[in-house]
Amino acid sequence: MSMATLNFFDIYVLLAIAEEIVPQQTFFRDRYFPTGDGDIFAADKVLTEYRKGDRKMAAFVSPRAGDIPMDRTGYEIHEYQPAYIAPSRSLTTDELKKRGFGEALYPGMQPAQRAAKLLQEDMGDMDKRIERREEWMCAQVMTANACEMQEYIDGKTMGEKKYVKFFDSASEHTFTTAGKWNGAGGDFFGDVRAMAKLLTRRGLPAADLVLGLDAADAILELEKVQRLLDKNSGILIGQIEQELSPYHGVVYMGTLNFGGHKLNLISVDETYVDDNDQEQNYFPSTGAMVTAPGCGHLMYGQITQIDYGSTEFADHTGRRIPKFILDQEHDMRKLRLGARPLAAPKNYCPYIFAANVVG
Repeated sequence: MSMATLNFFDIYVLLAIAEEIVPQQTFFRDRYFPTGDGDIFAADKVLTEYRKGDRKMAAFVSPRAGDIPMDRTGYEIHEYQPAYIAPSRSLTTDELKKRGFGEALYPGMQPAQRAAKLLQEDMGDMDKRIERREEWMCAQVMTANACEMQEYIDGKTMGEKKYVKFFDSASEHTFTTAGKWNGAGGDFFGDVRAMAKLLTRRGLPAADLVLGLDAADAILELEKVQRLLDKNSGILIGQIEQELSPYHGVVYMGTLNFGGHKLNLISVDETYVDDNDQEQNYFPSTGAMVTAPGCGHLMYGQITQIDYGSTEFADHTGRRIPKFILDQEHDMRKLRLGARPLAAPKNYCPYIFAANVVG
């Protein structure tokens, strides 16, 4: 009795292969915008809701009164359709038949095994590109409290431009420093303390001080920082002990105390290549930001498509949705990996960003 041949182009097989891809760790997405169970939407639009921090106290109540009604904290709800991300890669007969890179170490690989390995490698390559776009989106939301998403019709032709913002008329997530921190009128400790207070006064946590590379280097050269870190000074202000993090281009520098706000100092030098093949920083090299882990979440809208071998539309929910496309007229076939992500804060302005803090 012969065994049935597994069709690697079936949607359920492709979904299973996509699930096996180990995601690459990225700083802004994983630390500040994790995806929870409720962030995968069974609709092409997602709901974002954020509220302002509540710092009111409960009232003392007379035994005869029983209770005092409490107003619900107001919150904003908006409906957005996330921009569609869908990189693809062509599949040819030669690629499925020929020996792949490194395959000489495993002689005797069958065509079906080679097809599965090639599909997984292609999905992995496309997944990394989507991850870089998600990381860019999360960094944009934190520095601008908004995100502009430029859609493309093909590799070069621009389509619709989508703009998502998490404020009404003006955002309250920015801070202007008294002067350059490495300049004559700079007040590094005072400015960061004021940035942290903007969060704690709204009932939001302040745990991290994220720094661009130039800002991080300049801070370590400040005389006051070096003096306060001197253990012989008798003032315990923090500890600087730089170490690499699991995230590429990110260094944990240590902790400093800003008027009672003990913050983790994190230097970020992550880069990406933009649409013009130019290397860019995810986070400005002279910027600084006070925030806390888990301040936002990354949501995903569903993807509707006609799967291979079907004539009906099907709805798929998840972080990544693959699709096999067969173009018989042009004798072409390709693999596509789709995603509809949207990064959003959980509270109103849970990050305070300051641009050009050093110079």
